[in-house]
Amino acid sequence: MVHTFHIPVMGLGYTADSPIKVAKFGITSVVSITDDILLEQLRGYYAQQYGFEYTEIKENQLDARALRIEAYLNLLGEIVEIETNKMLNQAFETDSDLDKYFELLPSEDPLALKYLLMKETPDQKRKIQLQKQLRESIKPGGIDTNLMTKLDRTRYDKDGQAMPAIYTDASSAVRGYANSNLKNSSIVLSAGMNLRLFGYMETLDAFCLDESGTADKNIILKVSDYRSAQVQGLNLAKRGLWVSEFRVESGLNCGGHAFATDGYLMGPILDEFSSKKETLHAEMFRLLNLARTQKGLSQVSSIPEIRISVQGGIGTHNEDLFLRKFYGMDSTGWGSPFLLVPEATTVDDKTMERLAASKEGDVVLSDASPLGVKFNYLKGLSGEHEREARFEKGKPGSPCLKKFLSSNTEFSDQPICTASVAFMNKKIAQINTDSAHTEGQLKEVNAKECLCSGLTNSTLIKYGLKVPKGAAGVTMCPGPNIVFFDKIASLKEMVGHIYGKTDLLGSKPRPNLFVNELRLYIEHFQQLTNQSLANTKAIQHVLTFKKNLEAGIDYYKNIASEYSGITGEVMDSFFRDLVTEEERLNACLIPSVVAS
Repeated sequence: MVHTFHIPVMGLGYTADSPIKVAKFGITSVVSITDDILLEQLRGYYAQQYGFEYTEIKENQLDARALRIEAYLNLLGEIVEIETNKMLNQAFETDSDLDKYFELLPSEDPLALKYLLMKETPDQKRKIQLQKQLRESIKPGGIDTNLMTKLDRTRYDKDGQAMPAIYTDASSAVRGYANSNLKNSSIVLSAGMNLRLFGYMETLDAFCLDESGTADKNIILKVSDYRSAQVQGLNLAKRGLWVSEFRVESGLNCGGHAFATDGYLMGPILDEFSSKKETLHAEMFRLLNLARTQKGLSQVSSIPEIRISVQGGIGTHNEDLFLRKFYGMDSTGWGSPFLLVPEATTVDDKTMERLAASKEGDVVLSDASPLGVKFNYLKGLSGEHEREARFEKGKPGSPCLKKFLSSNTEFSDQPICTASVAFMNKKIAQINTDSAHTEGQLKEVNAKECLCSGLTNSTLIKYGLKVPKGAAGVTMCPGPNIVFFDKIASLKEMVGHIYGKTDLLGSKPRPNLFVNELRLYIEHFQQLTNQSLANTKAIQHVLTFKKNLEAGIDYYKNIASEYSGITGEVMDSFFRDLVTEEERLNACLIPSVVAS
């Protein structure tokens, strides 16, 4: 990698075209391949912008989803190549993108130092020689993709018959990616294990290593703890598939869906990765070659590389530095702050203004997701207003136009979405049959929001493209960390902030990364203890959760000196915050088992 950070996937549309904006600068970003309808719209848009021939791939075409994803990713690759070549042909010392490529690098990077030397040398012959070397060193960033593995809807033909498993949403998306022309690329698999999908990936040559341990396409697993990495990594290795990177994401201090661990905090999790990485690496390699032998393939000669990266709530250069130096992270993910960088992500102007103005309490852990998983959510956007207006008019629910989140079979044989009109009408009618029902029950049903449209509409609005009729609201899912950033920034400013060249936070008070995550987990723990716990198992879960939080607090107290040694920070406030959170945790009362 050129840079020590990457831009993770955000929503369905916010990073859908980020490679076009940042890849030429060596920055890797991640594109969601969930919504092929959006990607087809963007393909038409960019084909027109760059003068490419465009023939629409219609939804009723066989394998349309895979073909759309493949075509869009191929177009991204072509445009990145065009933009990179355009940059290479620019002159130095003209405030061009060519200059920016090197100015964005960390100050201590050898290429950044060579660039400064080129600018300062008075010898014209030497200057030209250095410029040639600098041009030859340029590498574009990767075009990575993301897929939530559990979004694996079965497709049905026009007669209502289930189509073969290769046409499910997840398999089709992976096939589209695997068939694309992308190089220097990976697919990020998130939201847990899908054995059917893993089995399908096993059949695709794009993910098969050659004898040197290189594959055409790489696999990254996004995980929230070491055990998840171990279980999924070994399962894939048994199939002859190699995980090139484990991407560790905070369970709660992240954007989008939040998958809380059992009280395990980021610091202890990363420590476990650091201490057990080599053991896991070796076991995966053993299983990989065993699988290859069973398939009649030759052995991989040497252990392929495994990278470990981390993302979720990182907000300062010192935090980034500590994660890389102390835990040995190969890269860090900076997501939500880039939503305020128009040169990197795609957000309509009105939504960006709301995001920049957000304060503590504006980003909440909500029940908005139809999947039944907690979802980080920015309040006050048009998606929320649209949903509430429907409810007040007695017409709850959204038209289900895309169906990517259809997963509920309570009222139907085929899954439907819990944010849809069809589901809400039936669910509310069911609730109303109970004379003792409450308004809270109805509002709980109405909390579900159409994310398929909500997470793409901002992109469509930005480019003047058609938004879905009846579902035009915008939803945004930043991490809680975004409330500390209040400035719409340039790419140079944001990257400079990451590398410690600038400071976009100024004197704005902000808790340490680890403390902020701890606060979120204690809030989650308080919610757990406020519930009626039905049995001993539930009580034991809560006790284990608290024990893990206590161990995490002790861990942070023990590493504080290492933190200050690497970053130079005075840790008085860190200790005070830990003690405060410890007191909050101890004040939580765990209820007794409710008698059955």
